[in-house]
Amino acid sequence: MDEKKVQPINLEISPEQAEGIYANGVGINHTPSEFILDFVRFLPGAQKAKVFARVIMTPPNALLVKNALEENLRKYEEHFGKIKFFGKEAKEIGFK
Repeated sequence: MDEKKVQPINLEISPEQAEGIYANGVGINHTPSEFILDFVRFLPGAQKAKVFARVIMTPPNALLVKNALEENLRKYEEHFGKIKFFGKEAKEIGFK
């Protein structure tokens, strides 16, 4: 049986993108054909959260992202310990 080798992908990123965007929340919506992730920043005392990035992907790609995130969270906790919430441990933040 032939083993398929995974070819590494070289990522190209501009200096502006390399700086990153800070988000402390995400709103997630979906249609039958896509998932929409709105990355937001909540500021203390603000009545609104500003969307800083919107990512749209297919359901299969959303599942791949979920799996990759779960794997990396597991690796993170193995290395640094269990992730803890500050204050109340909330299941949702401000919106559904």
